[in-house]
Amino acid sequence: MLLADAVTQLAYDPGITPSDGGLPGLSVLKQVMGSLNLFGIIAAVGALAASAGVWAWGNHTGGHQAEANGKKGVMVSAGAALLLGAANGVVAFFSALGTQVH
Repeated sequence: MLLADAVTQLAYDPGITPSDGGLPGLSVLKQVMGSLNLFGIIAAVGALAASAGVWAWGNHTGGHQAEANGKKGVMVSAGAALLLGAANGVVAFFSALGTQVH
């Protein structure tokens, strides 16, 4: 009977689900996160522009290291912009996926 009790405890559902409006200040927190996301996207735009300039300068001067670093910077900043823009969708996808785990 001890094993059955352990299995029952593992399968116990506490019944906790995310609820909107459960804590005071949630709307302020949402605004702060939105602002941080905006700042991140603006920083990604600046990094993309700087990296593209380094890439072009390296290509023009024959600096292979600068050219390679510029290419890496362009890819990293583009990836960061992609993740920042898709943050809500990515979190919503994995949150919905997590609710299907039993």
